[in-house]
Amino acid sequence: MKIASELSNPWVIVGLSGQFLFSLRFLVQWIVSERRKESVIPVAFWYLSLGGSLILLAYAIYRQDLVFILGQSTGSFIYMRNLMLIYRKRKAQGA
Repeated sequence: MKIASELSNPWVIVGLSGQFLFSLRFLVQWIVSERRKESVIPVAFWYLSLGGSLILLAYAIYRQDLVFILGQSTGSFIYMRNLMLIYRKRKAQGA
């Protein structure tokens, strides 16, 4: 079976792990929004986005998939920038 042979490749496990993290961000966002009774994007969303994206980027580089590489590298930059903006704002409010 092709799936079983794919799962024996460590890089497929890396890719699946990245996809799991990336998908988990939506669950986290939904739970936080439901608890607050409003749409919220928690900081954990950005960390899961960045972590999942970087892992998927490594997998895309291994696969040598240019489309996948460009998509994940662009996304990683955006997620990192959002975290920088969040912490800059927190620092300014705390100072």
